[in-house]
Amino acid sequence: MQFDSFSDFIAMGGYGFYVWLSFGTCALILLGILFSSLRETKHIMASVEQQIAREVRIKNAKQEQI
Repeated sequence: MQFDSFSDFIAMGGYGFYVWLSFGTCALILLGILFSSLRETKHIMASVEQQIAREVRIKNAKQEQI
C-alpha cells in the first residue's frame, strides 16, 4: 500500500486508530513478557545460589563432625 503523505500513513485509510492500538497493545504485552521473564530469571538464579550455599554449609558441617 502506498501513502501520499505521512498523515495518510498514520491514518491507515481510516483504520489508523485500530492499527496503531493493536501495535501498541502488542508492544506492551511483549515488553511485559520480557520484564517478567527477566525478573523471574533473577529470582531463580538467586534461589539457585542460596541452594548451593546451603549445600556447601551442610557439607562443611558434616566434615567438622568427623
